Amino acid sequence: MGPVVAALLGVLASGTGAGPAAATPAGQPAWQLKDTGRTDVRFRGLAAVDRSAAWLAGTKGTVLRTTDGGRRWRDVSPPAAAGLELRDIEAFDARRAVALAIGEGDASRIFRTDDGGATWTESFRNADPKAFYDCVAFFDSRHGLAMSDPVDGRFRILSTRDGGRSWSVLPSSGMPPAQSGEAGFAASGQCLVTSGPKDVWLATGGGASARVLHSADRGRTWTASATTVPAGDPARGVFGLAFRDRTHGIAVGGDYRADQPSPRAAAVTGDAGRTWTPSTAGPPAYRSGVAWLPRGRAGALAVGPTGTDLTTDGGRTWRTVDSGSYDTVDCTRDGGCWAAGEQGRAARLER
Repeated sequence: MGPVVAALLGVLASGTGAGPAAATPAGQPAWQLKDTGRTDVRFRGLAAVDRSAAWLAGTKGTVLRTTDGGRRWRDVSPPAAAGLELRDIEAFDARRAVALAIGEGDASRIFRTDDGGATWTESFRNADPKAFYDCVAFFDSRHGLAMSDPVDGRFRILSTRDGGRSWSVLPSSGMPPAQSGEAGFAASGQCLVTSGPKDVWLATGGGASARVLHSADRGRTWTASATTVPAGDPARGVFGLAFRDRTHGIAVGGDYRADQPSPRAAAVTGDAGRTWTPSTAGPPAYRSGVAWLPRGRAGALAVGPTGTDLTTDGGRTWRTVDSGSYDTVDCTRDGGCWAAGEQGRAARLER
């Protein structure tokens, strides 16, 4: 366990830095809430750069940016995204970012900024009424992918080689057929994730089984594996993925409906997603986002509308450490962990 992970786990164990509005039981650890000034926006897109800088993307075409640890947030929303649902944002640093708007047909769009959000360029607008883009992810500052729900029976993959300035649809011949009703969930920006220069994973739900698809060649060919997370309903499946390297990953999800239970809401893999094992003591409810704690091999956080859970054994067992509502979570190498969600909520763990 590295020193940064130990420090973060110390925060979780002691509750040091808990904000007064964290809405957690007495004595329990909590996130430090950061006032975004936007209680009318739900932030499902989050890109943590470091402990000081982070980007949020949400409803009403909203993008916020902080460079001072969340003390102040600047509204840097793309003017052309007004009224759109921004569900994912990927940042290369505090000035360069790519944001994804979701929806049927031309509601699915991609925007890029190189100047901290002062100006944006629309680099992709979907022209296929059958496509619905859910998530975007990058391998490095140039190579990235975006994924759409199945079109003509297969998930559709967009590719960029210039940092999101231009996009092209990859051939579908290397993509296995989708199950009936199968789709991705644009719930946390984590239905498509990468690790290293070529590996990428895609999370699904809605079909007979909740699957994770893996590509080791930047999205040209894929293999599909069933997980132990329940599916069989449009509201159930894997909602978020996190890989600490090209073999070890965590999947979280369940049933997003508040009145439905979510047994077996987390699973782990040690073979790049070929097989998945359910957590022996999983989160108690649906979770939409997950992130590995930095500089460690066993610590991770999972978040959802009913709370945050911590694992210290690589995802095998979880315990709830906060009851606040969050949709997404992201951690950085310098020890910065951020979360965001409904009613403009944003938070950071303090050392």
